[in-house]
Amino acid sequence: MPGPLAGLNIIEFAGIGPGPFCGMMLADQGASVTVLHRPGRAPDPRLALSRSRNLVAIDLKSDAGIETARDLVKNADGLIEGFRPGVMERLGLGPDELLAENPQLVFGRMTGWGQYGPLASAAGHDINYISLSGALHAFGREGEKPTPPINMVGDFGGGGMMLAFGMVSALLHAKTGGTGQVVDCAMTDGSAALMAMIFDFHNTGQWQDERGVNLLDTGAHFYDTYETSDGKFISIGSIEPQFYAELRQVAGLADDPDFDAQMDPRQWSALKAKLTALFKTKTRSQWCDLMEGTDICFAPVLSLTEAKEHPHNVERQTFVDVGGLQQPAPAPRYSVTVSDPPKRPV
Repeated sequence: MPGPLAGLNIIEFAGIGPGPFCGMMLADQGASVTVLHRPGRAPDPRLALSRSRNLVAIDLKSDAGIETARDLVKNADGLIEGFRPGVMERLGLGPDELLAENPQLVFGRMTGWGQYGPLASAAGHDINYISLSGALHAFGREGEKPTPPINMVGDFGGGGMMLAFGMVSALLHAKTGGTGQVVDCAMTDGSAALMAMIFDFHNTGQWQDERGVNLLDTGAHFYDTYETSDGKFISIGSIEPQFYAELRQVAGLADDPDFDAQMDPRQWSALKAKLTALFKTKTRSQWCDLMEGTDICFAPVLSLTEAKEHPHNVERQTFVDVGGLQQPAPAPRYSVTVSDPPKRPV
């Protein structure tokens, strides 16, 4: 069956990271996405970020290539590009030209710093963008330097996913009587938006502006990861009183009065030391037998290989076979408009 975005025609100018991720998200939901790539530089067909696309080789350094691109965009609903500001304009493919020819076009622009601002023309990567937004400062343990959460927050959460949301919003506007427009998606903006709740906590005095001392940043003993006796790890998120009480009961801590001080940050370090010693007395599998599926808010910390094999992920088909490789399945799920399974690009 076609997905919820079936009937939409998207042109994606080949790039890396967040742009292709946006294209993947739209294609996963049923949009027809055509990737324009350099001759001899087709996207790797093994990659999830390349799946479910049509591939067209175009030389944008030639007049013929530019004309072909313009012709394709004339009949498109949306466009994705991830070049530095000004590149598309210099090619004659900027929004002024393309929207004049196709007034309903949604022109999606993916950059780190945005289309304007003092840093707009500077080079950068995920780690730089989330530094500027305040996000990276919050990731890490007490007394240690900031730890980048790989490139989930800038490139993918604040970048590609935010652009996909922006494009669907603008496409809906265009399809319901509005006009096309530019979607200026900057990873600085997107990663700041992802931090909305943490900024709320800080603004209302519930968050210290330092790493590893707060409720959700490994400061609390009841919201952290712990090593088990076999060198593996588990995660605990027993925030609410009833979940914390169950943790104490199952872990044999119900009668330890020290753990009564759940929300006293002055006690967190000592209580964390106790839990560290406790969780090292059993293997990860043994703790799973005791805690998985309970209201403790518990999960084993799985490797990339293990995640594909966990019974919950297997039953939900969280990972699917695409050309012989296991890839994350399209998300989210729909009750009616179920998309076709992802496939390798052609």
